[in-house]
Amino acid sequence: MISTMSHKKADKITTSVKFVILLIFGVVLMAPFVWMVSVGFDRTANISMPFPPRLIPEELSGFNYGIVFENGRLIQSYINSAIVTITSVAIGVSSSLLAGYAFSKGRFKGKKLLFIVVLCTLMIPMEPRLIPLYKLFNSVDLLNTFWPLILPPLINGMLIFLCKQFFDQLPDSLREAAQIDGAGEFKIFFSVYFPLAGPIAATMVILAFIWSWNDFLWPLVVLNNQDLHTVPLYLASFSLENGTSLGGLTMALATVSVLPIIVVYLFLQRYIIQSIALSGVKGE
Repeated sequence: MISTMSHKKADKITTSVKFVILLIFGVVLMAPFVWMVSVGFDRTANISMPFPPRLIPEELSGFNYGIVFENGRLIQSYINSAIVTITSVAIGVSSSLLAGYAFSKGRFKGKKLLFIVVLCTLMIPMEPRLIPLYKLFNSVDLLNTFWPLILPPLINGMLIFLCKQFFDQLPDSLREAAQIDGAGEFKIFFSVYFPLAGPIAATMVILAFIWSWNDFLWPLVVLNNQDLHTVPLYLASFSLENGTSLGGLTMALATVSVLPIIVVYLFLQRYIIQSIALSGVKGE
């Protein structure tokens, strides 16, 4: 009896320690974001950046955010980023779902070798691919258009791998039953497996959205026309032009630039948790 009580007490202490450690990590991770939002509301930050950093604005004002929402170039960059991100996410997630299903349930020659080739793309960072991709799009005269940003995510090794792992968890008996009813592969996918793929699709959407929205290096290489600049490019050019002056306005721009990611994550959060929970059940 005494041993059981001691064990429960030890568990409570361990849980409390874990909670405190996670709380500390959470505060440390959130502090830069809170500071960024706070500086955006600080009118005096446009004179000089506050040092040492403070979380409470010296002169609380919505002036910087008002200027941001009246900024025509930011609105244009928002529209450009929205076009690129929505299109590339739709194309990338759709193609990855189909490819993942084929690698998981399909029966065709060379499947394992082809899947290894897809996995190998995960080992090659973006930097070595810049020159070949640049030459490729230059040869078809697509530089300074949105196509170089939209087409490469068509084959995304990470998303295809996630899809295959998800479909591997679903029983083959569903496919066999549909085949007995005379359904073809596309009907089996769209009628049987696709309705079950909501959690993994939501996870892929948020991952692809973050990658596309935050992408800076590749758009910097292929977009020379300022009218086509995406949000990260506009934010970088604004920071270079103004340096540490107009710090409050820069932080307000940075805050507004991440709002779409936060909105998408909050909207899809429930499905992402479901996806993680399904993976956990499989792991048991």
